[in-house]
Amino acid sequence: MPPTHLDKRKIPHAISPMLAREIERPFSNDHWIFETKWDGYRAIAECRGKNSLLYSRNGLSFAKRYPIIYDQLQRINQAIIIDGEIVAIDKNGKSDFQLLQQFEENPRIPIRYYVFDILSYKNEDITSWPLMKRKALLKKVLPENETVIYCSEVENDGLSFFKKVKREGLEGMMAKEKDSQYLIGQRTSFWLKVKNQHVEEAVIIGFTAPQGSRINFGSLVLGIYQKGKLVYAGHTGTGFTRKILEELYEKMHPLIDKKPALELVEKIKGEITWIKPKLVASIRFTEWTKDGIMRQPVFLGLRVDKSVQEMKTGK
Repeated sequence: MPPTHLDKRKIPHAISPMLAREIERPFSNDHWIFETKWDGYRAIAECRGKNSLLYSRNGLSFAKRYPIIYDQLQRINQAIIIDGEIVAIDKNGKSDFQLLQQFEENPRIPIRYYVFDILSYKNEDITSWPLMKRKALLKKVLPENETVIYCSEVENDGLSFFKKVKREGLEGMMAKEKDSQYLIGQRTSFWLKVKNQHVEEAVIIGFTAPQGSRINFGSLVLGIYQKGKLVYAGHTGTGFTRKILEELYEKMHPLIDKKPALELVEKIKGEITWIKPKLVASIRFTEWTKDGIMRQPVFLGLRVDKSVQEMKTGK
């Protein structure tokens, strides 16, 4: 859940990160490197001592939300701008987005900032440098500690790396062209992602009444955008703690609307309280049915770093 420590004011002149396109199959190629696809929040860090910034892909400050990371960034004695992913680590050493949602109420949860790119060094824009030259510099200037960590890569052999990803139950793999530039705010084919797990961002379009001992609501009604049109994608009634039920209901209640935000609602069974499509949730599921419905969906958390408009346009 988005905590009270998330500053909703956008940082002026925030840098939008480069984004990857999704592909279905892993591959090997001598002109590419391969990295772990982390399950967390993408974050840009502008390291300038006490004037450092740490923010989401849509420009919201993470400084107060993740003070452990922010403190380490302030100690970096180089003027650099870096790109990475904030993740929570479970007992098996894997990144866990659901666990990341619980950090504010349990700050003992281990979190990491895995850094995989550098955009500026000593106030010089280096986004035009080839990727491997940027990563070599990043490895040299990034201090080693348990919180801010260089994201290592494997060269050429993506097929073997993806087998390791599957064996360890990780979210997926990133593939990046060695000579590629960093294209700020663009989704390009220089970076590709291959998922191992079925995780999707969905729009919350309504909720059902609670049953039994459940409080606030029973399940969420989900939608996804297809060619710019919002379509039904299923219900989820699992993945909630009592605190999440309370906080999520507080966010949904002001959005209650008389009309559904999508067409063809006849396939949606039961009485639904509709809400305006403003909230984006991360959902894990087993597979898509032939009717385009998520099978066994589980709520992982709200995506404070992604907007409905971004989902609608696919940018």
